[in-house]
Amino acid sequence: MRFEIMRLNDVDGSAVDSTVVDAASVNRIVQQAAAIGQRIYIRPAESSAS
Repeated sequence: MRFEIMRLNDVDGSAVDSTVVDAASVNRIVQQAAAIGQRIYIRPAESSAS
């Protein structure tokens, strides 16, 4: 499963940028964000139906 992780603006909470990662990477990214006090939003990435 893949997830979209958006970095949020500290002032108004708007998305600054986003990236799509696999499930194994989510924990590492959450820990990095927590270490520096960064706000993030995580949601399942839309899968492309073939």
